[in-house]
Amino acid sequence: MEQQPEPRVFFDNLRSVARFDVSAKTLLIPDMEPFGARLLAASFRAFGVNARVMETYTGLALGKEFTSGKECFPCQVTLGDVLHHLEGERKRLGEDFRAEEYVYFMPEADGPCRFGMYNKMQRLVLDRFPHFRDVPILYLSTKDGYSSSGILPDGRTKSFRKLAYMATIIADILGRITWRTRPYEQEPGSVNTWITRGLQSMEQLIEQRGADLDLDALRQEVARIARGAAELMDRTLERRPRIGIVGEIYIRSHPESNRDVIAQLEYFGAEVVNASLGEWVQFVSYETTLNHRKSLRDSWKTRRLSQVPRYLKRWLLGEVEKRYLARRQHQLYASALQHLDIQRDHSVDEVRHLVEGQGLFDFAIGTEAPLSIGGALEYIAAGFNGVVNLYPFTCMPSTVASSILKPMLHDRHVPYLDISCDDSTPPGREVALQTFMYQARQHHARQLQQTQGNSANAQ
Repeated sequence: MEQQPEPRVFFDNLRSVARFDVSAKTLLIPDMEPFGARLLAASFRAFGVNARVMETYTGLALGKEFTSGKECFPCQVTLGDVLHHLEGERKRLGEDFRAEEYVYFMPEADGPCRFGMYNKMQRLVLDRFPHFRDVPILYLSTKDGYSSSGILPDGRTKSFRKLAYMATIIADILGRITWRTRPYEQEPGSVNTWITRGLQSMEQLIEQRGADLDLDALRQEVARIARGAAELMDRTLERRPRIGIVGEIYIRSHPESNRDVIAQLEYFGAEVVNASLGEWVQFVSYETTLNHRKSLRDSWKTRRLSQVPRYLKRWLLGEVEKRYLARRQHQLYASALQHLDIQRDHSVDEVRHLVEGQGLFDFAIGTEAPLSIGGALEYIAAGFNGVVNLYPFTCMPSTVASSILKPMLHDRHVPYLDISCDDSTPPGREVALQTFMYQARQHHARQLQQTQGNSANAQ
């Protein structure tokens, strides 16, 4: 970077990590999931916010320069993204660059994960650059279920939150349409081309009609994209071994950070399904509702009766929200399933019953670990032939999940692979993937033999 950072850190500027009206600002969104980030930006634009997705991974060297290496890898990637983008804007605009006209969007999570401190740490780094000191950071937190109150004028935040959730589910569906059809496409590259056009048309639709929460229009567009992708498949090809991906949400969703592991697995003969973004949103809603119920119970037991109505209302609203999220997910998936047999997504309640019912983990502990464990169990129940756990190097929740998944899947004779990610490529990674896929093909062959044997016995 041309401008030199100052050695001092201005802790007083942490107050500019906040929640505020972004209507008149340019909102900078880090790229995580290729579909999700762009549809989220379109959702903001539907409500008049000039939101854009920053280019990604091109500024990784900057992210590493201003971190110690002890941070979670996604922290380095996203820090590099925002520094690189802002420096590019400063060079492009010259004297017309105004830092206060930009807002950096960086959500946070409650609990032990380092993600909860990204925006504070990145605030301190931005403050070292005189030209970037006035760039505020907008956050949404899991503590209140990613409430969007305050970021848009009154009366619009609830509609935005509903639209953002629908956009998230649509992003999941676009991913699953891609992964279901791309391994079987008649013409190489045709599915990617179709999905790219579909993403662009969905962005336009959300931007133009999203503020009206036009569910029918969104469902029709989802159905159109699914139908078109299905027509690109060669139906004479045999079904490949199916591989399910679990793990830390950023690494498993960000192709650059995981070295495009889905494409690699497809190259070695797999059909892949990645865990969804909607799963995390539902989990956050579930945890928030659970906390309200606990507060309600504690208030009643300790006879703090004046607090009971408040927590009762919050708990009931949380239960209503959980049902709303599940219903919207079902409606949008149904539109795609009319034309293509994509993998259905599960509910958090289903995952919880699987995990806690087998005594593997307690959801009250939190973190992403129970989602990875439960997600793997869901894949096994659906007949998948292997599970890959993707996570940042030294990620605590994913390491916990791995300690449970590895012996469990070994006992069940299901191929399993851990992949920890940083900016390096382990020399044995390709061999590990090939070995894993060899095991998955064996599992798939045994599965087919068992199915054929059962059919013969039934006759």
